[in-house]
Amino acid sequence: MTAETLSVPTEGSANHVSVIKPEFSRPSKVAEWTLTQIQEAISRRLPPKLLSTRRQGGQTIHYIPWHIAARILDKYAKGWEWEIRTIHTTSDRLFLVGRLSIPTAEGVIFREATGTEVLKELDKKTGELKELSYGDSSSNAESMAFRRAAAKFGLGLYLYDRD
Repeated sequence: MTAETLSVPTEGSANHVSVIKPEFSRPSKVAEWTLTQIQEAISRRLPPKLLSTRRQGGQTIHYIPWHIAARILDKYAKGWEWEIRTIHTTSDRLFLVGRLSIPTAEGVIFREATGTEVLKELDKKTGELKELSYGDSSSNAESMAFRRAAAKFGLGLYLYDRD
């Protein structure tokens, strides 16, 4: 295996992180890699610098931010496309289904995934639904669906393991 530098700009500067890649190099034509080759390239563990964390249910969750996932796909799955298939809302939630398509030597292969975000939450004092004050619910749901679809191709899939 060889190491290649992946440039990931953060807050106005560029971090240069070594990423282990397979011994084959990216062909000049977009769809010359097989699905297996693409999955081998993107399913490797990422340097911790590329991951973000958040607290949820008393646990620390590590995840790949959507923009890092997009850069990795740009590098190893050239020509990928993202499409929002459906958006549905209820009184308090937004549900989104997205499709990630990757051109391969076998043809264009896609994976779909869902993302959801709470629009309103119950105010414990008044018992009424109130708007959430942080984040944009559609962007949050789209980010979740995009990262999940990428994980179905292998990107960051190891982060879902409970070690």
